[in-house]
Amino acid sequence: TLKSVIVEGDFDIKMPLGAGKDDIDAAPPTVMRVQMKADAAGELTGITLNGGPVADFEQLRQKVIGVVGVNQGPGGADNTEVELDCDYGLKYGNVIKAISYVSGVPQGDGQVIDLVKKIKFTPPKKPGR
Repeated sequence: TLKSVIVEGDFDIKMPLGAGKDDIDAAPPTVMRVQMKADAAGELTGITLNGGPVADFEQLRQKVIGVVGVNQGPGGADNTEVELDCDYGLKYGNVIKAISYVSGVPQGDGQVIDLVKKIKFTPPKKPGR
């Protein structure tokens, strides 16, 4: 005869690691708010960064570099986030361009220097609301 024994408490669960001392003492992330306005046809009419006007996507990148820097020290790409607030009818290509310009700087050798790793969006607001 064979008696099988059911092992109690043997679960294959992957739990998140607890916050270490470094995580508790870490500074809150730097949040940059990029707002993009569109006309009735969905064309981009204006960009602002933290309320200040930005002429184009390249100037947006330069302003992000001014906040983040291009070295990966404290306060760099890992501790910075961008919040995109886009008009409801803005053409999608402009959103992708904004993400590209704030997330990194392409180098001649095909590499990209990270600027911002966390990008979030404000909830879409339909016109007239």
